Formats: sequence, structure tokens, C-alpha cells
Amino acid sequence: MMGMSTNCKALIGIDVGTSGVKVVVIDREGRALGQATVSYEVSQPRPLWAEQDPEDWWEATCAAIQLALARSGRPGEDVAGVGLTGQMHSLVLLDEAGSVIRPAILWSDQRTEEECAEIHQTVGFEQTIEWVANPALTNFTATKLLWVRKHEPEHYARIRHALLPKDYIRYRLTGEFASDVSDASGTLWFDVKARRWSDEMLAALDVPRAWLPTVYESPEVSGRVTEWAAARTGLRPGTPVAAGGGDQAAGAVGNGIVRKGVVSSTIGTSGVVFAHADEIVRDEKGRLHTFCHAVPGKWHVMAVTQSAGGSLQWFRNQFADAERAVAAQTGRDVYDLLSDEARRVPAGSEGLVFLPYLMGERTPHLDPQAKGVFFGITPRHTRAHFVRAIMEGVAFSLRDGLALMQDLKLPVDEIRVSGGGAKSEVWREIQAGVFGQPVAVIEANEGPAFGAAILASVAAGFFDDVVTAVDAWVRVESATLPVKEDAAAYQRAYRLYRALYPAVQPLYRAES
Repeated sequence: MMGMSTNCKALIGIDVGTSGVKVVVIDREGRALGQATVSYEVSQPRPLWAEQDPEDWWEATCAAIQLALARSGRPGEDVAGVGLTGQMHSLVLLDEAGSVIRPAILWSDQRTEEECAEIHQTVGFEQTIEWVANPALTNFTATKLLWVRKHEPEHYARIRHALLPKDYIRYRLTGEFASDVSDASGTLWFDVKARRWSDEMLAALDVPRAWLPTVYESPEVSGRVTEWAAARTGLRPGTPVAAGGGDQAAGAVGNGIVRKGVVSSTIGTSGVVFAHADEIVRDEKGRLHTFCHAVPGKWHVMAVTQSAGGSLQWFRNQFADAERAVAAQTGRDVYDLLSDEARRVPAGSEGLVFLPYLMGERTPHLDPQAKGVFFGITPRHTRAHFVRAIMEGVAFSLRDGLALMQDLKLPVDEIRVSGGGAKSEVWREIQAGVFGQPVAVIEANEGPAFGAAILASVAAGFFDDVVTAVDAWVRVESATLPVKEDAAAYQRAYRLYRALYPAVQPLYRAES
């Protein structure tokens, strides 16, 4: 803290998301002073593909930092540290000059099924889990690089750096090629147990170690803002930038998931159940992800529902024209109107069940061919039933993840909910009912950006460690209890939900 003006009281968290960059400015008490989100699109040049131009992230980041600072009423000189987080797994490729070679291939891109099979053939499924704690999935970075090698040799020949989204923003801010242990865990190149790049895996996949960034623990200083970046962002040159974390680990820090027994359920575009682990825990069948946590020396286990909020977003886009018109006139959120509809329908949606597999599924099925299903439709069912069935189906998928964690002997003493889904009282109530225990919401619902700011607070020397920072800044606001009368209806619906996937699974293959 030497040499800093005494005004250096603020911290910034930057979240490079799939739909936009969010920047939050936090004061020394952990309160949000101002925030800004600047959006961009996902390009889908072919079915199942998803790409973005990293340059769009950088421009959005510069704009969002300036806007958030203006809204907070603090100049850039007041910022003592910056924390980074963002979408995990997505592949950014740079050439000798540090220029982007091709659009980033995003986490949600499903083009790499062949490459996954290839990794499991050359390395072996068990060996892959042994070396990098996770199986090869279409989402993971390594599979995307293999795809580029095979299909775009002219691009592959120019590669000198392979980065993750937030680490590209770090490179633009600081000139450093760096990452952190939690985000690196999602690449398939990282030895999650030893917390370093896996020489065995890199050799097996023939990936040069020189292409990969230096890896830090999340609260460590990874670089400092350059004069060039300061001129574009309004930050002070020399401001320390924390290593940060993948959006899941940073979101968990922001939710206080830094001790055993505290678990989070997050409904964003995808849905995630996240548990802290004091030692490495691996699911030998690869249904859960095991990654390094943003808390140094700790791990976390993660169950992922590919299309959680994404399922409701699909419904909104295709079938909610009337609500969108009303929302435009009244200034209310479309999702609030949909939640109001869902509230009118009893628990269990009167026998209507939804499988939220719009984008294939990760936990517990590991099936990229899985598709969404509505089952049990009768003339009784209204649009409102469909909305509620979507919300319940997503909660059932998250419950599948919780069940796997309990199988691995991870305690689930307290569940905290976050993401867009936590803003809906109905969806909170459904989660409490389906999980059979209360769900809590924390005060600062700024998501991963808040967690990134907490990591920055340690890098800036405000706190000695992440757990101390979390204890000072993360407060539970309210809890939603399960409705006793609904328990039986949810249990019935969940049993049907569980039976549906095995029944339709052979048909997914048949039609592909």
C-alpha cells in the first residue's frame, strides 16, 4: 500500500461474460458504488457453433470501466486494485504480435465431439481424469484447439498464445500473459491436484507449453495497468490486477462459498451447483467437474446444467410476444411477468414435466445429443404451466447435481442461490421445494464481478486472505423456505423427471 494516495479506497471487478462485460466499483466496506454492463452478441456461423470477437470484449470493457467509474463518482486514481473474471473454457488465439488470429470459440460451442473422442482414445478416459481431474467435454478449451489444428491449419501455424477470455482482457490491461488456477482448471491442460500445467497432458496432445500463460493463485497480483491501457480505461497506471478466477469460482467467492458445507445454486444462462472442498474430490465417471478454487490451496466441485436460464430465455424469445409488449409499455421485466404466470400454477405443474436439455447436457448425463422435452401435456395445461414446468425442470437438473455431491460425501449444510434465477421469488421457492431445504440470498447480488472485486481487495492489501475478505463483505440477506404442502408434488414430479431421460435417450441417437 506504499506510495498510494489515501483516497485509494475503491476496487473494481470486471466480468467478461457471454452476453456482455459487467464492471462493478466497490468501496472499502464491500458496498457497490456503481456498476455498468456493456453488451455484445454471440455469433453462430453454423448450428452448434458459438463465437465472439475478443476485440468486442476489450471495447466493451473500456466503455464499462469508464461508465462504472462515472456512476460511482470516483476517479480512476481512487481504484486500489482490479479483479478479473469471465466465461470459462472459451479459446482465444494470438499470434507473434499479440493480435487475435480468429474469433474466440466459446464454452457453449458444441463442434468438438470428434476431438473429445480423440482425447479419450489417445489418452484414455481414466487417464484423462487422473491427469486433469475431468473428462474431455466439448466445452473444454483443449478440444477447441484440436479442432483448429485439424480444420484451420493456416490459423494453427500462426498461434503463439492460447488464452481464456478474462486473460485476454488482462493482456490488454497489463501486457502480461497470465491466468489463475480456477480458470486454468477448465482447459484440460491443467493438473488440478498439483495446481500447475500438466506436462503429461500437454505432451500427449502435442501442445507447446510456451503457448500457455503463467498461472497464479486467484488473489495474487498478476500484473499492473500499463500507461497505454490507463489512457483507454481511466484507471491509474500501475494499478495492481489480481489473477482473478473463472466466473464460477469468482461467483462462489462473491456468494461466500469458501467453507465446507456451504453450496451455491446459480441460475444464469447455464445452471451450476457449486461446492467448496478442502481436498481434491474426483467423480471417477466424470459427471461433476473438479477444479481449483479461487481460495488458495482449496478445490471446488461443480455440476452444470447447460441450459438453465437459457431454457426460459428460449421460451421468452419464441412464445412471449405479449409479455414483451407489456414489459415494453410498463417498464417491467419480461421475466417478472413470466414468474407471475408461473405462480398461478400448483407445484408439479399438474403433471407437465420439462427436460432442460436444449444444448445437450453435462451433469449428470454427459450427453451432447440430449434435447429438450415437454412430457405429459393435456388440455388442462396453459402457457403458465409451461413456464412453471421450465422452472421446475431446471431445478430438478440442479438437484441431480446436488445428489451426486452427496454421493461423494460432500456435506450440503447451507444452499445459497444467485444469478438471474435468484431474482425470481417463484424460482427461489421452487428451488427450496425441489432441494427440500431453505435457500439463502446474499445482499450484493453483483455475481462474479463482486467476487473478482473481493479477490482484488486481497491483491491490493486490504485483507490478508480471501476468507477474511468474504467474512467482512458477504452478508446473507434473506432465506426462502420450502412450502411444506408442495413436498409430495415435487417428489412425484422429480421421480417422473428422472425416469424420462433413460426412456427417450435412445431416440436422441436415432434422429442425429
